[in-house]
Amino acid sequence: MSIAVLRLGHRFVRDDRTTTHVALVSRAFGCKKIFMTDVDDSILKTINKVCDDWGGSNEFDIEIIQDWRSLIKSWKRNNGIIVHLTMYGINMEHITLDYEQERNILIVIGASKVPKEVYFMADMNIAIGNQPHSEIAALAIFLDRFFHGKELIYSFQVAKMKIVPSSRGKSVKIRKVKKSN
Repeated sequence: MSIAVLRLGHRFVRDDRTTTHVALVSRAFGCKKIFMTDVDDSILKTINKVCDDWGGSNEFDIEIIQDWRSLIKSWKRNNGIIVHLTMYGINMEHITLDYEQERNILIVIGASKVPKEVYFMADMNIAIGNQPHSEIAALAIFLDRFFHGKELIYSFQVAKMKIVPSSRGKSVKIRKVKKSN
């Protein structure tokens, strides 16, 4: 089983930071891939640099797509589950997240107004509270509940830098990378 995120839309300049943070949360909280539409190249460079430095280059993929409808249809044809995170959905407190482990999950989150058809294409429309808030928060809370907090202790295998937890200050261990001749 793997989890991927589909970030629908991107309002240029206005959403650069938000879209970057959606990708960072996706990577750090256990997703294997993020699909994005209408994204600026600088965001890809930022995420790829994070993966190179902090790990995930071989564990997390970014794919830019043009046709999100085809992605959702293909995901469903391959027996995947579509979860749309929206404040209009059923509150997460009323949903049991017992998914079959062998089924892949595509989490859909929007940037601007989400097309009505997404609500009908989704297998589940889930709300992380039925109030307006950040899609970043919704994604983080959903993934935390889904993985029962285990994603918080995951360590990427190939990383140049790793945080050394500390009750005071900042400590980072830097792995020396041998340069090839």
